[in-house]
Amino acid sequence: MIISISRRTDIPAFFSEWFYNRIEDGYFMVRNPMNIHQVSKVTVTPQNAECLVFWTKNPSFSFIENLPKLDEKGFNYYFQFTITSYAQDIEKSVSRKTEIIEKFQKLSNQIGKEKVIWRYDPIILNKKYNFDYHIKYFDYIAEKLSAYTEKVIISFVDCYSKIKTRLQENEITDLTQEQMRKLGIALKQIAEKHNLKIESCSETIDFDDIGIPHGHCIDGDLINRICQRNFIFKKDKTQRNECGCVTSVDIGSYNTCRHNCAYCYATWNGIIPNSIDNSSPLLGSVLSNEDKVTERKIPVLKEYNPELF
Repeated sequence: MIISISRRTDIPAFFSEWFYNRIEDGYFMVRNPMNIHQVSKVTVTPQNAECLVFWTKNPSFSFIENLPKLDEKGFNYYFQFTITSYAQDIEKSVSRKTEIIEKFQKLSNQIGKEKVIWRYDPIILNKKYNFDYHIKYFDYIAEKLSAYTEKVIISFVDCYSKIKTRLQENEITDLTQEQMRKLGIALKQIAEKHNLKIESCSETIDFDDIGIPHGHCIDGDLINRICQRNFIFKKDKTQRNECGCVTSVDIGSYNTCRHNCAYCYATWNGIIPNSIDNSSPLLGSVLSNEDKVTERKIPVLKEYNPELF
């Protein structure tokens, strides 16, 4: 079982105490986003969780400082770490990028650069954040991170209807294929200059001809490398067809992230708690009498055995 922590919110940034409490107790509870009173209990131990995949824009110092607890217990993990070039007009509560870059470098030194993947996503275009802006600052960030990661993942903004107002306020619209290809070619050249692999995330456009393959953010090959195993993975059917991620279980909750980014698909109704119950097995809520809890059955990952062939 691969645990995604989390596509729905930034747990390393905001919910460090809650997360480590859950690790100590050995399980998480997760509400079904389509039926909030359906709750899954997900047992998470080093024996049944082959890898933890963290998604973050700015992990707290307490989260990083407590990572040795995961090492001591025998957990494997890596980070998808987003650093864009946007100011607080777009990412309203995200810290200064110089501070976040330093944190990225520190984390890489602590756990190894293969375990910290740089995400430059989503890419938006408007009057301020135009083509030349992205080229300038992608190059700047790539130079700062080139010794601290092996790969960068890019994607382009998705203009979901539920966040339409926020996007319109910032003059953000879908990019054309021509704009995506022009940016893709330029960013590929910059990544190559800094010895970084570059992949795309969940894009319908095919960049193979310019040397940008479709990526796998929850990456079976990387997981096998980190775990020194030979697991057989399946594509995650709950994700979009264009997504190359392997199957995982997400333990986050929508509408809990506090970064307040204009483009974010995971927050749309403003329910962002100022504080949470760190003893609750649920992120951002507590169990009620209306909730029905079911133990989630997780199949054991099988390994490829060449001796059978």
